Amino acid sequence: MKPISKYKTLALANESFTQEQYDQALRQYALVLKHFPDSKEAYNRAILAEMAMSGEMVAEALFDYYEILREESSESADTVISEILQSLDGTLDQLIPLLQEPMKNRMLYEDGIMYDEFLTLVKKSGDFRRVFENIMFSTKVLITQKDDFIDFLDLLSKNGFTQMAFNYIESALSMYPGDEKLRHILQTLSEQSS
Repeated sequence: MKPISKYKTLALANESFTQEQYDQALRQYALVLKHFPDSKEAYNRAILAEMAMSGEMVAEALFDYYEILREESSESADTVISEILQSLDGTLDQLIPLLQEPMKNRMLYEDGIMYDEFLTLVKKSGDFRRVFENIMFSTKVLITQKDDFIDFLDLLSKNGFTQMAFNYIESALSMYPGDEKLRHILQTLSEQSS
């Protein structure tokens, strides 16, 4: 049997995970583990893929956090994520606030404006449409909180960006299928477009 390329297979698995093809990602991580049973990365990411398949929303946040940690040091990233995964006891929602601060700090280095800064600009000008259009063509709005995202969708729909709000809400409903606020916004959008 021809040996697999560990790094190529991990890259394919990671890509599958980011495309929300968790079952395919899990199979690829399992293939790496079959040939490289000591691969901490494949083991950790297989657990994250399984969590994502089970609907655990924190799995995606942990996956992103893992990526950030691996850019600094792959060994320490493997250790940190292993410890987090081992300490999980059904209180996954408590992890989200812990992960948001490092991710928010990372986003500050990217090209964009934080949502609270965007709202400040909107408040100063009093014109959501003009501020959003100016920002949309020069940068992006960075949102780290679910409630801020829902507020943003609501503002988009109220200010004539119905199609854009529809596009965002489709992906949001796949992440939060039972969220009543999202369903209400979707219903409002549907009524507006009728």
